[in-house]
Amino acid sequence: MTRIVYFDLETQKLAEEVGGWHNIRRMGLAAAVIYSTADEQYHDYTEENVEELIAALRAADLVVGFNLLRFDYEVLRAYTDDPLDDLPTVDMLVHLTRALGHRVSLDQVASATLGETKSADGVQAVYWYRQGLIEKVLDYCRQDVAVTKAVYEFGKTHGYVRFRDRRWRIRRVPVRW
Repeated sequence: MTRIVYFDLETQKLAEEVGGWHNIRRMGLAAAVIYSTADEQYHDYTEENVEELIAALRAADLVVGFNLLRFDYEVLRAYTDDPLDDLPTVDMLVHLTRALGHRVSLDQVASATLGETKSADGVQAVYWYRQGLIEKVLDYCRQDVAVTKAVYEFGKTHGYVRFRDRRWRIRRVPVRW
């Protein structure tokens, strides 16, 4: 059985607080969640146990997420000498950007494909972190992982996902992940 890990993380700081998007490593890990098909459970991580998170990603046969390569892995690189470049990864955003020629959000894809929307956003998660509401950040992260998993599985099963274009029309995007 292929061990798939669905993954998302949230940060301690916003891009503008660290000098822009080219300084993602300075944003700090607030919380991360994975869902592992090996045990069919969610696992929560914070900065204190980031090494366990990296080990869980390394143990996976496949890591699935949305904007992992440019964002999530870059946040983690601040905590390890492991470049994470060789992790077997499906970054759904990369696939969709190549197919469409522009970026879309997970929320856009999830709402058009599944009829579900995200419960918040990364900016709100930073504010929750600052208020000490780590459980709320983890809950939000867990919900993002569940949506990521559902979008990936839909695309894998049906060979496409949907999104709303600029005119609010639902469009299909073929995917092969």
